[in-house]
Amino acid sequence: MKQGIIIGASSGIGWELAVQLAAKGYQLGLMARRIERLEQLADSLSGEHLIQGTDLRDAEQAEQDLHALLDRMGNVELIVVNSGVGIRERKLDWVSEKQMIDVNVRGFAVMSVTAMNYFQQRGAGHLVGVSSVASHATGGLMLTYTASKAFVSNYLEGMRSRARHSGLPITVTTVEPGFVKTPMVDWDAFWMAPVDKAVAQMVKAISKQKNHVYITKRWRLAVWILELTPNWLMRKFG
Repeated sequence: MKQGIIIGASSGIGWELAVQLAAKGYQLGLMARRIERLEQLADSLSGEHLIQGTDLRDAEQAEQDLHALLDRMGNVELIVVNSGVGIRERKLDWVSEKQMIDVNVRGFAVMSVTAMNYFQQRGAGHLVGVSSVASHATGGLMLTYTASKAFVSNYLEGMRSRARHSGLPITVTTVEPGFVKTPMVDWDAFWMAPVDKAVAQMVKAISKQKNHVYITKRWRLAVWILELTPNWLMRKFG
């Protein structure tokens, strides 16, 4: 039986990913801060799945939590680091800034390092990291979020290089969603994708072991436009 771990499975993309991977026969390890939500999810899925509470704001404890779940499962071939925090920064508030940095940067990095070291010891594996098309943008109202997602995308590119130089069959997939209808996106936005459609494209990219995927595919055009837009113009509208 295929085994996979989803970090950040208690809602949104992570929840739907668990639904779709379980339907494909995966036994899953489900990680998030809200254990009661993980219990609800595990009970709703076919098959037997494991849960592990964790809070990525405490990177050192989160590392131990992932090791504990890996030990319980035994032979994990897929680890998806989906946890992320997005807060609109209408005013600069260090509490909010710190939370995004702790989860999106420190937490993401420690989960990715732990996953990569595990796959190197195992001899193979697949690391999936969920970034955002926001990693290609800048803006004064989302400066920490966009910067943290730029870190995620660049970090995964570096991990991909390490995997390649290891000579082992380790795949690293960067997922960059646009607007997906989840609790994190609580406003109307253009090109808003239903979560089941977005995750279906993500699962397809995972099965094909792609290096990178935009969710949904049309966001490739938006990113191309963003990368051609001069910084002074981005500052004017952001």
